[in-house]
Amino acid sequence: MSDASATRLSADALMRISPVIPVLVEEAATAPALARAILAGGLRVLEVTLRTPAGLAAISAMAAAAPDAIVGAGTVLNAEQLKRAVDAGARFIVSPGLTEALACAAEAAGVPLLAGVATAGDIMRGLDLGLDRFKFFPAETSGGVPALSAFAGPFADVAFCPTGGLNPANAGRYLALETVLCVGGAWVTPKAAVAAQDWKRVTELARTASGMRHSPSQP
Repeated sequence: MSDASATRLSADALMRISPVIPVLVEEAATAPALARAILAGGLRVLEVTLRTPAGLAAISAMAAAAPDAIVGAGTVLNAEQLKRAVDAGARFIVSPGLTEALACAAEAAGVPLLAGVATAGDIMRGLDLGLDRFKFFPAETSGGVPALSAFAGPFADVAFCPTGGLNPANAGRYLALETVLCVGGAWVTPKAAVAAQDWKRVTELARTASGMRHSPSQP
């Protein structure tokens, strides 16, 4: 799968498109409208988790309804899930952890993988597998900003997308780090707004998130 400007989208390029990647648990029926609302706010990269049976259908619906968005699959745990996600239209894969089998499957499928890491050992295993762009998860309970700051010394060429416990109040602190290219979070799509189909509210939150990296209030 690819971005419009390249035959294959790299993990690095993916992470530089938008400062915030919305993490979505979505039903297929409302997926098209939700994707368009987020895209209207300036966020192009959407992660649909496979935490519910509706995940694959939601990926397909979003990809069809918002072709300018880059829709990926999250909570991918193994090669079989990866295959089903790619077949459904996922253009990138996010996993809470890292296994050799999953890394090899992503490479074979030609899709970027943001595998979850939380320790120096995790990062070193990823580097051995040819990866240098990771999801830092769960961010807040794995040391947060201080941990990522410490990783910058021995892993200067590695970059991260922290997720897990992020919100508008702390996301700016992560984005201020040179090794953080983007962050992931669910705050762009509050459950109440989605349930009420308040797409204007979702667009407003996405617009605010899309400008977070350059916010003058950011540390």
